Amino acid sequence: MPRQSRHIQLPSVDRVLQSKVFVELAQQYGRDSVVDELRKQLSQTRKRLLATKQLNEQTTVAADSVSADESIVENLYKDVLASLTREFEPSLRKVFNLTGTILHTNLGRAPYPQSAIDAMVKVSQGACNLEFDLQAGQRGRRDDHVERWICKLTGAEAATTVNNNAAAVLLTLNSIADGRNVIVSRGELIEIGGSFRVPAIMKKAGCKLRETGTTNRTHLQDYKDAIGKKTAALMKVHTSNYEINGFTKSIAARELAELASAHNIPLIDDLGSGTLVDLTPFGLPYERTAREALQDGADVITFSGDKLLGGPQCGIIAGRRDLIELIDKNPMKRAMRLDKVTLAALEAVLTLYASPDRLAERVPSLGLLSRTATEIKETAEILHRILATALPDFEITICDTKSQIGSGALPTRTLDSYAVTIEGNSTTSASELATLFRALSIPVIGRISQNALWLDCRSLLHDLDELTTMLQSDLTAT
Repeated sequence: MPRQSRHIQLPSVDRVLQSKVFVELAQQYGRDSVVDELRKQLSQTRKRLLATKQLNEQTTVAADSVSADESIVENLYKDVLASLTREFEPSLRKVFNLTGTILHTNLGRAPYPQSAIDAMVKVSQGACNLEFDLQAGQRGRRDDHVERWICKLTGAEAATTVNNNAAAVLLTLNSIADGRNVIVSRGELIEIGGSFRVPAIMKKAGCKLRETGTTNRTHLQDYKDAIGKKTAALMKVHTSNYEINGFTKSIAARELAELASAHNIPLIDDLGSGTLVDLTPFGLPYERTAREALQDGADVITFSGDKLLGGPQCGIIAGRRDLIELIDKNPMKRAMRLDKVTLAALEAVLTLYASPDRLAERVPSLGLLSRTATEIKETAEILHRILATALPDFEITICDTKSQIGSGALPTRTLDSYAVTIEGNSTTSASELATLFRALSIPVIGRISQNALWLDCRSLLHDLDELTTMLQSDLTAT
């Protein structure tokens, strides 16, 4: 019986790197990355062979064995390629949102219109006039690219933008009320996702919260009693993720505006999600528009760009020119400003609102929100056929369900929808099914309920063909 070798001879790193496949790999991923991974794979191969005692003196691979080298290099190439592919795969990936929440914060909120995508690509490919006035031939203001459209669509005197609505509220409060009091109803001291709380934002903004009224009832007299010498503003906050019902009382923005004007202090109206058009023609509940808020007398309004508006993540601040100029001069504005790509997308989305009758076909989020239950059921039937064929061992059905708008927009309203449900069985739970679908080449994100994976089809519209093709390929392989 031959004595086992204590040394397993494998090709050197330099020798492997000279092979054609590894030369190409180094060109694609960089020599350093390939070398690091190759060393790991060689070390693992050596440990694995030693552990399984597969090599002895008779079968030890010699460094000058061409055929053995080719076999080892081929296996190393497969392992290194697989590892580098995983390492270099983008962390931020496309997914199919079948959760039933259309504007899903965790899944990127509103999908962009094609015109916005085209505008983003165009300005990102080279230089652009981000802060350059082409007519004057001198430095310009980046918000000029969108201000005229915001003013046109809202009726504001002036406008500016920041990176999200939380920043818009923070910047507005700090600019107008630093070191002074801002009066807010207790029923509007909201907390939204990510522990965003109005009191905390006010504290960071440097102003002092002056609560008034009670949780369920606030009267005009409560605001009057709270106004004092240190009052800098009244503030109305959109209850973006809840409603208080029953024995309640709140003051309309118009009444607050009249009170604020009588005391020569501004009214700040945080619209939260915000909308530029009446949503009822889309089959959605009424939501006060940005223009209506200003017509009601608000001096400054703030709202989001990536929710009901259907655009990129940003915060929009609009209202009185003197207050917008004050906000623009705040040193914090620079830390919150939008980049060229976001501004290009926002401008493209705003221009679509010049033709409100075509918004459902041009703004994807509004198109998804306004889909009829009949249309969604037809989509569900297509998806059901694909899944029933690919997963014959599971009970798959079509169920009526309710979608929600999401991201704090119209929080208590739901929309009729249909979902394809896959019930867990004795070998595979609903949680394991969800894991399986998240591991597909394009992850599919659903929700789990009643020991079943629910795939709500409301948000499945233009990419239905892509999903069905992927499911047929991936699930069959699985």
